Amino acid sequence: MALTRRQVTVAALAAAPVALSATGPAQSAPRRAGTLFIAGDSTAAQKYSDAAPETGWGMALPFFLQQDLSVANHAVNGRSSKSFVDEGRLDAILRLIKPGDFLLVQFGHNDEKSEDPTRYTEPWTTYQGYLRRYIEGARAKGARPMLATPVERRRFDAQGNAVTSHGEYPAAMRALAQDERVALLDIQALSIALWQRLGVEETKRYFNWTATEQDNTHFNPPGAIAVARLVAGELLHRRVLAPRDVRRLDAEIPESWITWPSPAAV
Repeated sequence: MALTRRQVTVAALAAAPVALSATGPAQSAPRRAGTLFIAGDSTAAQKYSDAAPETGWGMALPFFLQQDLSVANHAVNGRSSKSFVDEGRLDAILRLIKPGDFLLVQFGHNDEKSEDPTRYTEPWTTYQGYLRRYIEGARAKGARPMLATPVERRRFDAQGNAVTSHGEYPAAMRALAQDERVALLDIQALSIALWQRLGVEETKRYFNWTATEQDNTHFNPPGAIAVARLVAGELLHRRVLAPRDVRRLDAEIPESWITWPSPAAV
């Protein structure tokens, strides 16, 4: 897979922040205080103390946004674009979302599970169809929808090259974003560029590898922080947010900032 110069640059920033100011095309975007809602799966979801150190990137995203833009993380483990809708979770967001808010949608990991009819979608038909429901629902409420291609798993071939795992789903989402004229955060392309740059061994520090588990899908704190940095960078690059709405793109985020509440507190 050929990587563009931008993919390599953004991937390097996510892994090892350097002194780079948040300037660029998004300077013309108006300020949009409000709430950013996340609809997604386990890679983004809030995790609790019984799952630590597993960390969803949505847990780290607030560190990169100004405090007047809050994050409402509705991502849930194991959901696809279909099951999230069928369980009424999109409706729950649409009851809360208001004009000036944002809806960030990232699905793909569980849409791929053809053995499970409650979650499976076909990339160019039902997957796009369900994603349209998120777009139309947000627009009907005066909110701004955006699509994020699914973050890549940790997979390498025998030569040490990072390889894709999501089939046609990212391409289908990119095409839909163009057709619907919504912002596309290309996290799949940026994350595989990051894993390629880090390599086979170094990426283990970013995924939920523990003494008892070798998880190549879910993140630990460094991985969640790195992916959240990619998301925040794309929000800026795609002119969803202005530079004044994004912070710390060039700063180290301490792992100690990640906390896992008790499930009993929910």
